[in-house]
Amino acid sequence: MLTRDLDRLLAAEISALRPPPPAITTAGTWEPAPPDSAPAPGTYATPIAFRLADGHLVGRQRIAMTLAAALRRADWVCAATVTGGYVTVTVTPDALAALAPRITAAGPACARSTALADTAVPAPPTPDLAAATSWADARRWLAAYLTGRLAEVAGARIFPPVLAEREAVLARRPGLATGPVAAAIEFAGAGAVRYALARLPPGAPAELDPCRAAAHHLGVPAYAVRYAHAHAVSALRQAADLGLSLGEAAEFQPRLLAHPSEQALLDELSWLAERVAGAARRGRPDVFPRYLERLAGAYFDCQEQRPAARPGLTAGGPELTARLWLAAATATALRAGLDLLGVDAPDRL
Repeated sequence: MLTRDLDRLLAAEISALRPPPPAITTAGTWEPAPPDSAPAPGTYATPIAFRLADGHLVGRQRIAMTLAAALRRADWVCAATVTGGYVTVTVTPDALAALAPRITAAGPACARSTALADTAVPAPPTPDLAAATSWADARRWLAAYLTGRLAEVAGARIFPPVLAEREAVLARRPGLATGPVAAAIEFAGAGAVRYALARLPPGAPAELDPCRAAAHHLGVPAYAVRYAHAHAVSALRQAADLGLSLGEAAEFQPRLLAHPSEQALLDELSWLAERVAGAARRGRPDVFPRYLERLAGAYFDCQEQRPAARPGLTAGGPELTARLWLAAATATALRAGLDLLGVDAPDRL
């Protein structure tokens, strides 16, 4: 969401620098700041000046400085700098904290963007993984499907490829669900197997251990992500049982989510839509589950230091309400991410 806000800040400047044809109206891609820059939470970098300058070094630096100056005019931007042609911007802690009610209100749409609006991507239908005769086929079907699904959410125009349609018809024929994938799904469950397959990178052995996929501990990625969602929902449920609620978004006080663990979690949440678009753009759907795992890890870290609900909780207050908003945003983002993978997000585990 914040990267979309930054795009809107830059839209007029970018359009003026690159009038049609061809028009460029958005930064397009936002990236983390270089690791050696020790960025604060809420820091984003864009290489848009490279595109606008068409390879001219002097022009690139001038354009980047113009864009940085435009960003600094926003009162919710605390810094905008230029390094090597990249524009790096850091938003205020309050702007980052304000994501909590925004993500919660957006629901599943929190993962959407227009980053791939100018592209067309083939989108195969949902595969029946149990019908695959090998792990390699199951991974190939799922990777193609997820790439199209992620691209659609990132704004791409999708179309059904003829070959994929034929494969899908074959996969749905009765009597084919007898291979190792079907056996693993029967043992571990469809969600666990689907998630484990989704996160396999290209080149890795296309085979899963059903026992590990079915295990219920935080060392298993699928379980960790789903447990983080269930934990966040449980915190909201526990508060509701005590008569505590989120209240109105207008009453939310962003300054109360200033703890480093809270800002780190908010930073991860802020990248959701960019991670969807990036995975689709690269044709690497396996990187998206790994993002969800980082998000779940940030949530667990935050709950250890600033829990939204705890034993003996009997009363609320503005600080607790702010933490509940953060738990709600995390639950919303994790549910949206798991839904994109076709994996259920249980409220209890």
